[in-house]
Amino acid sequence: MTLYLYMISGSVALSLLTLMHQRKSLLMSLLSLEAMILTLVLYCGLTVATSYQVEPHTCLIMLILGACEASLGLALLVSLMRMHGKEMIEVTIASKC
Repeated sequence: MTLYLYMISGSVALSLLTLMHQRKSLLMSLLSLEAMILTLVLYCGLTVATSYQVEPHTCLIMLILGACEASLGLALLVSLMRMHGKEMIEVTIASKC
């Protein structure tokens, strides 16, 4: 079980590092957030499978929230692309000035 914990914590750390490194691109930020959510759902599923410390409904709720986050992020990305033509965050900041 410790190998799984190391892999999951490494995956969360890698997605967080990607989020910090690619903060100007909205699409990459959304992808790294989605990877983080999927890793946490995987951890929740492994915890339910090995021990009964977590309710199975918690994994389902986390998966539903991850899907809602992804759909909301994609909707914002599409509206941003229609308004400005690019998905880079610096374009939207410069247009507000």
